[in-house]
Amino acid sequence: MEIIETQRHRSPDRTELRLFLEACRDEAIEDAHYKIASISIKTRQLDPLAVLESIYERGERHFYFENVAQGWALAGAEAIVEGLFEGENRVALIQKWADEVLEHTIAVGDLNEPFSGPHFYAGIGFEATASPGALFAGATVFLPRWQVAQKEGATLAVANFRIDADGDLDALTEKLWAAYAKFNQFDYSEVPTAAPKQLIRSEEVGSEMDYETRVAMALKQIRSGRYEKIVMARAMDMTFNAAFNPLTTLNGLRQRFRDCYALSFENTEGQSFVAASPERLVRVENGNLETEALAGSIGRGVSAAEDARKGKKLLASEKDLREHQHVVDSIERRLKEIDVVLERPKSPELLVLANVQHLRTRLRASVGDRHILDAVNVLHPTPAVGGTPREAAVEDIAIIEPFERGLYAGAIGYFDHKGAGEFCVGLRAGIVNGLTARVFAGAGIVEGSVPAAEKRETEMKMGALADALRML
Repeated sequence: MEIIETQRHRSPDRTELRLFLEACRDEAIEDAHYKIASISIKTRQLDPLAVLESIYERGERHFYFENVAQGWALAGAEAIVEGLFEGENRVALIQKWADEVLEHTIAVGDLNEPFSGPHFYAGIGFEATASPGALFAGATVFLPRWQVAQKEGATLAVANFRIDADGDLDALTEKLWAAYAKFNQFDYSEVPTAAPKQLIRSEEVGSEMDYETRVAMALKQIRSGRYEKIVMARAMDMTFNAAFNPLTTLNGLRQRFRDCYALSFENTEGQSFVAASPERLVRVENGNLETEALAGSIGRGVSAAEDARKGKKLLASEKDLREHQHVVDSIERRLKEIDVVLERPKSPELLVLANVQHLRTRLRASVGDRHILDAVNVLHPTPAVGGTPREAAVEDIAIIEPFERGLYAGAIGYFDHKGAGEFCVGLRAGIVNGLTARVFAGAGIVEGSVPAAEKRETEMKMGALADALRML
């Protein structure tokens, strides 16, 4: 990527903007290849989700990613370039595609600011290859036209424009200048609000085979030695009396599940994958990698004492600790494949969320300039959503489960021009599409699992998301 060093980004100038775009067009003519002009500008404090809501158009790609606990939010809209990939090598194809885009990118602005420069947004499905007619490809990546990010109270806007040899620079200049003016005089009255919805009907996907029967089938395979753990999921189709706006839906989810990643990823047909995920897949920043094992669950109590008793029970549960250790060991083994050695604590901690408690082990390592997609490639899918050994478990999931997961239990996140970024696992999730929502939930099955208890766990997880959707 070519970086133009300048101080004018601190006080944008219309004439300088036009000259920059002309320089990009000159390079497009010389190379006989389009150029991406990426402009990063600090702006007044904005809520990225509110901005995205104000420009939302159904059928236009968008991406929203937020972690309140970490103090950041990131929103992007309108794909100027995108890649759709299938197959076991889809993550490597994403990286190759992004590298080629960056070869033809010219960036201006303060690229030392958080979330500055071009950022790529990716949704990597649970299945390596999506079936014909699936809502999302095996892997989707795009570079947005507009990005607004906030971290620790500071807001940074990024505009990415494709400049062709015959591009209309006057129109581009006006569009960019108008966007800059809007960001600095943003009117929150333009943002829509949500009203509570009524659930009209719901139906389990694949109801011809009960979830407990599927768990029993998995347990039989565990006892045969085929795998030690497998994650069995359920899906419920729900119809409501009013249509969803994915972003107002997401606003409610982020308020209800403030300790989770809030995300929305829309395809080009108007369907959006929304989630309030508790699980980080991997983060790479300043040469440091962070990941975590999240496996083993128990509900919340109605009082502080009951809550504490349940947490203590989870920390002492032989079945849950064994399930959790499978995940930790697998993560460590997978990262060793790319020569990453983890620092790990001796025992897990409790992660206490709004409706559930989990066992969590935080893991860290130094990775230098290694690209985050290298880690995504070996970690996804983790035993927390697939099983261990992974290959056998994932193979049986496709046989036993009566639906395609798509982005549920997939890897969703972003990466920048330096190879840093963050991905979470697509859990506590659903797909909203007009009046309907498909809601997912799963449970880890190991020796000692009881089918009825695992079904209750999925009902607890699914019910919390369904209740949130009903209010949005």
